Amino acid sequence: MSKVSAGLIMYRIRERLEVLLVHPGGPLWKNKDEGAWSIPKGEAAEGEELLSVALREFTEETALVPRPPYTPLTPIKQKSGKTVHAWACEGDCDPGIIRSNTFDMEWPPRSGKTATFPEVDRADFFDLTEGRRKLNPSQAAFLDELEKVIGMLD
Repeated sequence: MSKVSAGLIMYRIRERLEVLLVHPGGPLWKNKDEGAWSIPKGEAAEGEELLSVALREFTEETALVPRPPYTPLTPIKQKSGKTVHAWACEGDCDPGIIRSNTFDMEWPPRSGKTATFPEVDRADFFDLTEGRRKLNPSQAAFLDELEKVIGMLD
């Protein structure tokens, strides 16, 4: 059975439309940048309500509490086969204050030692051009759709 994730894209409108993206924490992602960022998201358990998952994961990965309304976007399928559902919401924050939950993993590999790392090591707002470069390529479709949705709201 393929996995399902749900996430939230916070956007703001300054001189142009900007989106909040997160960079995965841990040593495996330390030196990766373009194509490595993501929307704040997480895996859903079978039968779990997807918008609830998106809201929970956003808060766990950023320590922010998003505010409605939440605009549903068309789900995408990542290379891994995982389906990602997303909602957009307007908001603003100082990305420097974001705090993430943590995870443990054996590090260094085969050392028998366990280290703790943040699930997200940084976050930032990007305009859509830069966001498309930073974002996992399969998630770029969310930015394309968000751009159209925001255009219809104007």
